[in-house]
Amino acid sequence: MHSNHLLLEEPIRMASILEPSKASFFPAMTKIVGTLGPRSRSVEIISGCLKAGMSVARFDFSWGNPEYHQETLENLKAAVKSTKKLCAVMLDTVGPELQVINKTEKSISLQEDAIVVLTPNQDLEATSELLPINFTGLSKAVKKGDTIFVGQYLFTGSESTSAWLEVSEVKGDDVVCVIKNSATLAGSLFTLHGSQIHINLPTLSEEDKEVISSWGVQNKIDFLSLSYTRHAEDVRQAREFLSKLGDLSQTQIFAKIETVEGLTHFDEILQEADGIILSRGNLGIDLPPEKVFLFQKAALYKCNMAGKPAVVTRVVDSMTNNLRPTRAEATDVANAVLDGSDAILLGAETLRGLYPVETISTVGRICAESDKVFNQDLYFKKTVKFVGEPMTHLESIASSAVRAAIKVKASVIICFTSSGRAARLIAKYRPTMPVISVVIPRLKTNQLRWSFTGAFEARQSLIVRGLFPMLADPRHPAESTSATNESVLKVALDHGKAYGVIKSHDRVVVCQKVGDASVVKIIELED
Repeated sequence: MHSNHLLLEEPIRMASILEPSKASFFPAMTKIVGTLGPRSRSVEIISGCLKAGMSVARFDFSWGNPEYHQETLENLKAAVKSTKKLCAVMLDTVGPELQVINKTEKSISLQEDAIVVLTPNQDLEATSELLPINFTGLSKAVKKGDTIFVGQYLFTGSESTSAWLEVSEVKGDDVVCVIKNSATLAGSLFTLHGSQIHINLPTLSEEDKEVISSWGVQNKIDFLSLSYTRHAEDVRQAREFLSKLGDLSQTQIFAKIETVEGLTHFDEILQEADGIILSRGNLGIDLPPEKVFLFQKAALYKCNMAGKPAVVTRVVDSMTNNLRPTRAEATDVANAVLDGSDAILLGAETLRGLYPVETISTVGRICAESDKVFNQDLYFKKTVKFVGEPMTHLESIASSAVRAAIKVKASVIICFTSSGRAARLIAKYRPTMPVISVVIPRLKTNQLRWSFTGAFEARQSLIVRGLFPMLADPRHPAESTSATNESVLKVALDHGKAYGVIKSHDRVVVCQKVGDASVVKIIELED
């Protein structure tokens, strides 16, 4: 795996770029989150997505009812069973999203320089001159000269179904706008996004809470994607809400940064959240185009140093309708990986796109190529310097394990963990080889029955770059005698051999707890 580890900073023989890539079991170190919807909800298509490299399925509640999503989820479970590939579940909230209410679902044509009125009166019918919306406070939030973007939900920007509006005056509750470009609004769901406008609505709406406490609890969701996170308090409130919902106290909260407000409070939000989603679609409206890359690089660096997963959205919009991405998109995916993202999130591309499986497979291949040229050496030094000294016990063990693995050219790092924290810390140092996190189930009892925990921890590592989970047999406790440790290790090594990531004579670095001590050991496999 390491012989083909190139560095972009060194001269590359141009002919070597044309050499075909070697296939490996783990399609890429970078993970892929796919949004399941009309085009990607049959068992057959979901199985294709899993085989192509999707490891997290996102359920977007901005449209579709819980019953619809439940059917999709049942199909996902069937696909996981048949492909034997683990997949985590992410619930995406609606949040304070502004929508055009178009009851008739007829298409509406907007002409450049014409006037259109946005009104909170939802009884009125949507026409070219009047768009009813789901928010009464817009007139108080905007002023003359503000820009408002209206487009098909998850607009890709290449359709002629989105328009820029400029506020010309506010009349009572209505907002009068001048249309800046001609467009035809076609389709069932249209969203509005006011550029740098504060929308006075709760981040977790009553509808969101209803969905989480019914659908979310029933399906023990692994991740909650908190749309329009604007303050750290949003994350704290969501966590408090989840803590009262039994198993969901283990659900990880990913804050979705999609406005300038979220960007200004980024550091506090990062401290509270378990991970970050950079929603570049809406941010691209809030930020001038020339600032988007800067935010991406700065935010990814902060997430990396905090050791929290960062997910980038909106990378191959054109694949919604085309079989191949544009050159710019292909480069964009690679840059997201080189900038340090843990996962790439596909929205419209898999939800309503014509080629969901091909999109995942294309993005996976670009990620795999980018992983090979990721400058791990520089990254490692940066991270160690950022963490500073004295390091915590766990952090020093994790960084030592990665350093050792690179020095001895190990083919994998195997980490025994019960909470998943140790494995995530190893992944934070971005080793060039896969990390197999062997999750040791913990036995819990409520005096009436025993239950094992561990499945949450295993699935939650499916969004972390380079982490590949495996659930250990609960009959092998992690921290008891050396004999049971050996047996769990043997299972993990067999797992690696079966998948072709470990061969005879390979070296493997093992990180585990023995009693109170954490141990890093290097083993060399015999024939």
